[in-house]
Amino acid sequence: MSIQNPLLLREKLASPLLWHLVGSALLLVLVIGLGVRLGLDWATTHGSNSDALFTKQVELKARDLETAPLRGLDKRVDDSRAKLQGFYAKRIPASYSRIATRIGELQVGSKVRLTRVQYTQGPPGSDLTEISMDAGISGAYPDIMRFVNAVERDQTFFVIRSMSLTGQQGGLVNLRIKISTWLRPADASASGLPSTPDENAKEGQ
Repeated sequence: MSIQNPLLLREKLASPLLWHLVGSALLLVLVIGLGVRLGLDWATTHGSNSDALFTKQVELKARDLETAPLRGLDKRVDDSRAKLQGFYAKRIPASYSRIATRIGELQVGSKVRLTRVQYTQGPPGSDLTEISMDAGISGAYPDIMRFVNAVERDQTFFVIRSMSLTGQQGGLVNLRIKISTWLRPADASASGLPSTPDENAKEGQ
């Protein structure tokens, strides 16, 4: 038995079928290994591509958000200019005389009395120059409030800067009132009004 087993083993080792099976097994192992490696490489590459694509999408979205406020900017600028010109045409007086006339009309309509009325003009601006009115106003309290409301609601653009009580006698109230409006620089220059005093300079003296 001990002599036959080595012979039998040698015969099996010399068998082409055995070596074919061994070669097939090794080839199968190699194919499996290559398939696994290929799969890992594909997954890595696919993951990198997905990350790169996601990054690009985020960058594109960020740029889209950054440029969104600029879209249609030209149209908005044109609309704003048209509205501004419309405001100037409707609410900015054409001359100093128009300001004085309108204040006089509001005074008569409210039954108050304006005294010590002084008009001055501020430094010329690029688009508008401020015109200031400093005056005393007297009358019954309801009439003064009627005048104040009429000034604030008038189509001519008036802004009440301040009001201060200067006296009261019987049913009459005396106030000092400061009102501003605006003229175009050329119209303000033609008015010949004196310059508005610098309040800060007065306080510093």
